[in-house]
Amino acid sequence: MLRLQQHYEQVVRPDMLYKYQYTNSHQIPSIQKVVLNMSIKDVVQDKKQILPGLLILEYITGQKAMAVKAKKSISNFKLRQGVPIGIKVTLRNKMLYRFLELLIFVALPRMRDLKPIKISNNCHTGHVSFGLRDLLIFPQIESEYDRFSKVYGLNITIVTNAKTIQESKTLLTSFQLPIV
Repeated sequence: MLRLQQHYEQVVRPDMLYKYQYTNSHQIPSIQKVVLNMSIKDVVQDKKQILPGLLILEYITGQKAMAVKAKKSISNFKLRQGVPIGIKVTLRNKMLYRFLELLIFVALPRMRDLKPIKISNNCHTGHVSFGLRDLLIFPQIESEYDRFSKVYGLNITIVTNAKTIQESKTLLTSFQLPIV
């Protein structure tokens, strides 16, 4: 069992059960999945530009990335239907906790001027989305820096099954994520 998963089972669940006084243990919120998205603008001109993005996400997550294709043609952006425009990876179970350990304990501390992540009040479900501009904070990418011609950004969405924003904040701050 991974360190964060063990922390969730032994510390977070009993703490939230005590704090929110749930009647059933299945009511305790948990992290359902983590979705990583990357859009690459240069793919419209050259389809081979998607390969470095696929490699980057596979290095970071250890899971095969999937190319996302355009659903509609948009002439203003010179975009045609069916052309790959982005990459996504959905992490669940062990891969989720492995990525969160890498993000929380390795990547985020290496980031300069780390600002707390905000949970928007518009989203009543308590999901958290934030972006990383520079992926060189991940050690896997830093060691393979010569292979990549550009610096890519990444959007991360952490999906929880919390019913309120307060429950979501409690859950994510217990994993030491900088949440406001």
